[in-house]
Amino acid sequence: MFHNSKTVLAALLATTLSLSAANVTAQMAPTQNIVEVAAGSPNHTTLVAAVKAAGLVDTLSGAGPFTVFAPTNAAFDKLPPGTVDTLLKPENKDQLAKILTYHVVAGNVNAHDLIKLIKKSGGKAELKTVSGGTLTATLNAGKVVLTDEKGGTATVTTADLHATNGVIHVIDSTLLPSN
Repeated sequence: MFHNSKTVLAALLATTLSLSAANVTAQMAPTQNIVEVAAGSPNHTTLVAAVKAAGLVDTLSGAGPFTVFAPTNAAFDKLPPGTVDTLLKPENKDQLAKILTYHVVAGNVNAHDLIKLIKKSGGKAELKTVSGGTLTATLNAGKVVLTDEKGGTATVTTADLHATNGVIHVIDSTLLPSN
């Protein structure tokens, strides 16, 4: 009888632990799309305003999956004075959309996979962006660094913010396509 009680107790404990793990996993599953995640960040108000001005809300709220390298407000502030205000004007919508889609890669590329790709490719991985450009990813002191077509760089400061339609990696500079 005592042996059976232990077995029942062990089975009950195992069931409870697995249910708890399932609940934690369910709670950690993303419930917001990329635009909603960015909109919830006080550090990405410029990015969200730019996505709206470029008419990309529906696209980046779509099924995806997308990998977005999301510049912070401070990253946009590094651009020459007046650049953001000029890009947000309706007449510059196409140029703004090209810059923003230059920060987007088709597919769901988490940090682990990106680092693995960099190492497998001899220290440099080329990423084709949705705009048709190329970003070059490398590692520097264990951090992913992206180099744009003009030679500008951005470092991933926060990786793997998961959304229902992809993943966001926060970067510290704005990347610019060649033209």
